[in-house]
Amino acid sequence: MIVCIAEKPSVAKDIAEVLGAKQRNDGYYEGNGYQITWTFGHLCTLKEPHDYNENWKYWKLEDLPIVPPNFGIKLIQNQGVEKQFNTIARLVQNCNEVINCGDAGQEGELIQRWVLLKAKCKAPIKRLWISSLTEEAIKEGFEKLHDSKKYDNLYAAGSARAIGDWMLGINGTRLFTKKFGLGKSTLSIGRVQTPTLAMIVSRQKEIDAFTIAEYWELKTTYKGQEFNCQIDRLTSKDKAEKGLEYLKNKDFEITSFEQKEGKEGNPRMYDLTSLQVDANKKYGLSADDTLKLIQGLYEKKLVTYPRVDTTYLTEDLHPKIPNILKGLQYYSRFTESILANPIKKSKTVFDDKKVTDHHAVIPTGIAPSGVTPAEQNIYDLICRRFIAVFYPPCIVSNTTVLGKVESLEFKATGKQILAPGWKILYAKKKDEKSKNEEAIMPSFEKGEKGPHEPLVHKGKTSPPKHFTEATLLRSMESAGRQVEDEEMRELMKDNGIGRPSTRANIIETLFRRKYIEKKRKNIIATQTGIALIDTIQNELLKSAKLTGEWERKLRLIEKGSYDLEVFKQELYKMVRELTDEVIFNTPSSVHFFKGKAPESTVKPKKKRVKKTISFEEILCPKCKRATLIKGKTATGCSNFKSCGFKIPFELMEKKLTDTQLSDLITKGKTALIKGVIHPGTQQKVAGKFILDPAFNVQFEQVD
Repeated sequence: MIVCIAEKPSVAKDIAEVLGAKQRNDGYYEGNGYQITWTFGHLCTLKEPHDYNENWKYWKLEDLPIVPPNFGIKLIQNQGVEKQFNTIARLVQNCNEVINCGDAGQEGELIQRWVLLKAKCKAPIKRLWISSLTEEAIKEGFEKLHDSKKYDNLYAAGSARAIGDWMLGINGTRLFTKKFGLGKSTLSIGRVQTPTLAMIVSRQKEIDAFTIAEYWELKTTYKGQEFNCQIDRLTSKDKAEKGLEYLKNKDFEITSFEQKEGKEGNPRMYDLTSLQVDANKKYGLSADDTLKLIQGLYEKKLVTYPRVDTTYLTEDLHPKIPNILKGLQYYSRFTESILANPIKKSKTVFDDKKVTDHHAVIPTGIAPSGVTPAEQNIYDLICRRFIAVFYPPCIVSNTTVLGKVESLEFKATGKQILAPGWKILYAKKKDEKSKNEEAIMPSFEKGEKGPHEPLVHKGKTSPPKHFTEATLLRSMESAGRQVEDEEMRELMKDNGIGRPSTRANIIETLFRRKYIEKKRKNIIATQTGIALIDTIQNELLKSAKLTGEWERKLRLIEKGSYDLEVFKQELYKMVRELTDEVIFNTPSSVHFFKGKAPESTVKPKKKRVKKTISFEEILCPKCKRATLIKGKTATGCSNFKSCGFKIPFELMEKKLTDTQLSDLITKGKTALIKGVIHPGTQQKVAGKFILDPAFNVQFEQVD
């Protein structure tokens, strides 16, 4: 018997249909010599501090840094998780071979390896590695199964990432909370989260400190064309008026008129980050929303694997491109001209050396059905970008005109599209004009002269712009450096902070923890976020550049050119130095507070510390994929729109405690609760709230 372990039930169903495993059992499919089961997100996690040492349950500075002798894993405490894991464990103990069919990426590899490790799997393991969930892709993948050892470095990189996040998250959060939290605030520290917040806070401070200044510019109009004077902006109105007087009653002379034909190169195909950027710009979607939408399209077999960081295709895809284009029937008015000629195998599109785990995101060519309007918007972006890559370049005419009024020089530039090429896919309506397309300039001749209309333009300097999700994603990708050039962006991706698949979650985490907020499209650092960054004196924790260097080493581990143990030793050393620096060398004036007096004047009262429950770390019992979030009146699935799971804080006129809510969600029932108002008799009764199989809350009265 061969056991296949997929990333989720829907994928297991797709694989089962292809393999002919038609019998549906509890937790797996079976048939034709296969058993196809599944995980649903992380079933296992790294052990918590108290799992190694009971004393580490309590937050004490003297215990830091916490460095376990060996990192171990454990099952996530959840009935659904335990049940599914037991199914997997039973199947792999009684099989001849295991095929890892998990999500084909670093996180997917880690999820499956941990499960197989916990299940003590001894059977030989193969790896299914596919870039789409179409029947053709699955069949092709099973014909070309890989030895699991081929992905050992990928697993090592995933382990290094998880251990690094644990080490810095556990130690950093406890360290700063105990040192500066005044017993009231948990100061959350993270390897990617903290430098991302630092970038936002830094930009916020630049904006807050910016002083608006007025300036004046000399301009003139000649033959209907506006020219700009080639001198620095004037800082006083008097100088501007003197300049204006100088220009009056003098002829304007053309000194140069130059037109050059140029090309605007085709856009690159989408990686996840560039798709999230465009979706934010065009539709105002958050990075997290875009990731969920493209994941939905992937599972509907309409697009290829989404969590990618390359804009290139593998060379073996070249012969498949015509069929994909033919499948895009809705876009046939664009694809007909491409299909009329052989498609060139350009290195700007097809390059194996530029592809790691997966190629760029492209459509599969399957006709879409059952997509939501929001999914359709994302699908349209992907299809148009895919088609645009194979179009001719856009041909433009760039015009530069130089002129002068005696000793003052002027300049005007213009651009006209001569042949739209790929831009036809993004053509504006007739009454709209592209931002980049200027009005057609009149023709000029060198040496011509004539009267002109000088003027003074008054303006004000503008502060730096707030981050939007689009610009923040780009800054994370380039470790805080502003990069517009596509080639440079590709080169810098190894040094970005976070991974394409995790950046959306990092941004959402900062929102959830109230470190940032959104005003229209702008991302604003809150006072809490600013105070946290001000509290952190260690520049290493806040540096996007250094975090990017850490990310580069993780990628090197993935490529097999950096040792996991060396990385871990460097990590331990860094955490040790950080701990010593904060505990022994922090100035006494540094503290974290929310509008309260500093630590030197307020002594917090000693009180019993209540156990806090983080619903954001609890897996949704219904969809078993997303975690929970806590709202104003209820707690529910963070993916509520598609899942629908929610539990109000108050049931039958009884407000539940966090512990009771947690028990109901994770154990399926609460402990005995007294004082519940019976809806029929309106009498106080005692009993337990339970979750029925449909995940609705029922009340079980106890006499």
